[in-house]
Amino acid sequence: MQIQAGEDARYHRAMGNLLVLYTQVDQFIMEACAARIASAPDEKARLGLAKQVGDECRHVTIQKRWMQQFGVDATPVISAQALEQLKQHFAGLDWTDFLTDLYLVIEALGSQAVEEVVPLADPGTRESLRIPLQDELDHVAFGLSQLREALAAMPAAEREARLQAIPGRIQNLVDRLGDIGLPVFDWFADVGSNREALVSVLYQRRDELLDKLAA
Repeated sequence: MQIQAGEDARYHRAMGNLLVLYTQVDQFIMEACAARIASAPDEKARLGLAKQVGDECRHVTIQKRWMQQFGVDATPVISAQALEQLKQHFAGLDWTDFLTDLYLVIEALGSQAVEEVVPLADPGTRESLRIPLQDELDHVAFGLSQLREALAAMPAAEREARLQAIPGRIQNLVDRLGDIGLPVFDWFADVGSNREALVSVLYQRRDELLDKLAA
């Protein structure tokens, strides 16, 4: 059942919060990728990160423009302190863990959650997410490719240890994001999403990613 923005104040408030969250996350990704360019292992990785910086800048611009039209309270939902802690977390990661945390959790699982909302969204919100979600497919493909290359270059024992550690890394970062304390599942519910179905889809997506890495 689709809920229209003008007909439901709860929908409008929740979708507004989600749009602010998406925009903050894209801004964070843009900055994290920009900070990693100089230390990326090769030219291919540097160019991929540089492209993503430009893509994320475009996403932020699109989403801010739509939020203004939609009448969203643009007050950040992630605090400056929480963002700084996340920046410090990513800045301290080696290349393989950076790829794991950014592309498997923030990008792949995050964009999957957004995909689940799109069919429930009003037309303007769907259009504002169209280009960002198209670009996310390329970003996830880039991250997975880089992660597989990094793992393949390791000695067999280290590669296996890294692979075995990835599910725990994913869960640890998911828990860390949950500790920020945002009522994200309530926002999803208020735009018409089912929590159990969403969680199931995210677990399925996680397992698909792990299978691709192990292949």
